[in-house]
Amino acid sequence: MIKILKIIFHISVLFLIVISLWPGSLLGMLLYGNPNLQPNLAFNPFFTPVPEHLYTIASLFNHFIIYFFISMFGLCLYLRNRNFQKLAYGLFFLSIFLEVLQFIVPKRAFEILDLSANFAGVLLAYFAIKIYLFFNKS
Repeated sequence: MIKILKIIFHISVLFLIVISLWPGSLLGMLLYGNPNLQPNLAFNPFFTPVPEHLYTIASLFNHFIIYFFISMFGLCLYLRNRNFQKLAYGLFFLSIFLEVLQFIVPKRAFEILDLSANFAGVLLAYFAIKIYLFFNKS
């Protein structure tokens, strides 16, 4: 079962890479037939539907939630593995690298707030796991 979950995790990371670097919105193209529309991936309890002037906040919330859940999933799977620290560093690097690469991808834009939300999602997941390990020493 763990092997299947690890495969799902790696596919999730690959999917994150593809949707982050696809020119325009791959999900907007698949869901709406329009690569200029960006769907709201994570349910946002604060802004549904998202008013135009709050789109940036909702987008940041989505970035944070996606990176948090993918990081929690991976870090939980590799919790007792010697590669745990490498995975944590890899997730931090990926959160930065994918946003920086958007400088060169057409119809994509580097945004420091998105980078901050990505990094914060990974960071919170990492600290949540570290706190769990601190209180559950066994």
